[in-house]
Amino acid sequence: MTDPYLRRAGITSPWKIDSPVAGSYAGAVVIPALAEADNLMLTLQSLAANPSELLAQFLLLVVVNQRGDAGETERSDNAATLAALPLWRQQYGLDHLRWVDAASPALELPPKQGVGLARKIGMDLALPHLEYSAHDPLLLCLDADTLVQPDYLAAVTRHFADATSGGASIPYRHRPATDVAGQEAIDRYELFLRSYVLGLELAGSPYAFHTVGSAMACTVSAYIAAGGMNRRQAGEDFYFLQQIRKTTGVDSMVGTVVHPSPRASHRVPFGTGRAVGDMLSAGTGRLLFYQPELFSLLGEWLQLVAQGGDRDGSELVSAAGEISPHLQNFLATAGFSATWDNLKRHNPGADKRKTAFHVWFDAFRTMRLLHHLTDAAYPRVTPEQAVVPLLARAGHHSASGISDQLELLRRLQGGDGVTPPG
Repeated sequence: MTDPYLRRAGITSPWKIDSPVAGSYAGAVVIPALAEADNLMLTLQSLAANPSELLAQFLLLVVVNQRGDAGETERSDNAATLAALPLWRQQYGLDHLRWVDAASPALELPPKQGVGLARKIGMDLALPHLEYSAHDPLLLCLDADTLVQPDYLAAVTRHFADATSGGASIPYRHRPATDVAGQEAIDRYELFLRSYVLGLELAGSPYAFHTVGSAMACTVSAYIAAGGMNRRQAGEDFYFLQQIRKTTGVDSMVGTVVHPSPRASHRVPFGTGRAVGDMLSAGTGRLLFYQPELFSLLGEWLQLVAQGGDRDGSELVSAAGEISPHLQNFLATAGFSATWDNLKRHNPGADKRKTAFHVWFDAFRTMRLLHHLTDAAYPRVTPEQAVVPLLARAGHHSASGISDQLELLRRLQGGDGVTPPG
């Protein structure tokens, strides 16, 4: 099942699993780790709290990684991690814990590579050690600074037993910060993420799911259909789940919650750590939200396409101008008219045409449209101005402050009513 993919796009060298893997598994949990000795220990401890009979069905694979330009702090931490992993395996009773050394000389990641490649190394190396005779094995993505609950493996296994989609976005809730400023920053950022997904949902976008790298899973067949994990240094989770959605679908899972770190970090140009760090240095006002009107415009555009299947591209672009001249300009610049006419020729039938359209107008192009509208006429606003109208459109009128809004969205999207392990 996996051989053609591995020959075509798989990681073959120079990396390898530290020691022979006995038997085969129903799935693998892949954890990239860069200078995470203190955090990884807690992550493994939280995994060890899952039922032993389920742990026995999963290969736990840590990819300790760094680039050649890593600093001495990262190098020392990774060396300590590699030395500690055998001890943690014994201490936590994780008999199926293995690791990949992508940090020692001659094994470091290439320049400009990072977490995407680290995830890919682990996922590709896990494939030959999974069991394919009875079911479609699972690949779970976790991070070395993220805690899971004792029901983590059970919930993911239960979900995919009945799932029709090949991918899943797992509910998440950031852990509490250690100080007030940090808490305000992570609350604001998580609210931004959740309000964005709410806006997409209200607009009717098929990409209305969270893309958090430590909170996603898929079947092996979905992984292969999507071409495997990409090698992006940042945003690999966004593009991976986007591709899974295009090929086999993504569900928003229920039944457990993972708990990413709230810490600041400047390892990557965007994402949680960068946003928190920027807010801690420049104030939470640095992070502003999309105007709710943008999601109304997006919804009108998606509805126009859904109802205008018989129109040609130029007619749709003209009709889009009645929604917003800025939308019309975006579509013209993107070459939508010719694209749509081509989609119509090659995708007879409304359902096929709709599917093809959403492959083109994907999560990335949706975000580009929102950025274009923001720059053209709808500058970002405070969360108070952005979130309350979205919640009202969803039928919720009571939440006012950031904390209340965040808890309400956690209840709606998953991530409420749980306390992080530890």
